[in-house]
Amino acid sequence: MPDWDDVVRIGCALPEVERSTWFRTPSLKVRGKGFARLRSESDGLVVLLCSPAEKEALLASGDPAYSTTPHYDGHGSILVDLDRVDPGQLAELVEEAWRRRAPATLIRAHDA
Repeated sequence: MPDWDDVVRIGCALPEVERSTWFRTPSLKVRGKGFARLRSESDGLVVLLCSPAEKEALLASGDPAYSTTPHYDGHGSILVDLDRVDPGQLAELVEEAWRRRAPATLIRAHDA
């Protein structure tokens, strides 16, 4: 089962990612823009940016690893339960979140 350290390892393998804080919790940012954060130590949930369509698909899948709250209604963020998420899926979601915040030039350089 992955933990926050795994999220950090996955994220920091991407270009220009830095550890930071966001809403007073540990987070990952690319060029100062947050894309992943630990919601709280006690609930083991990570907030990851995603498209609204991807969020809808993840929630519709019925997979208990994914949830949301009314606070995130209308926003492209998904709550990911680290106790339940597949490690491979987590890696994909972290990279997708990074791509949502990274500048196009940085994404192109990474993909080259």
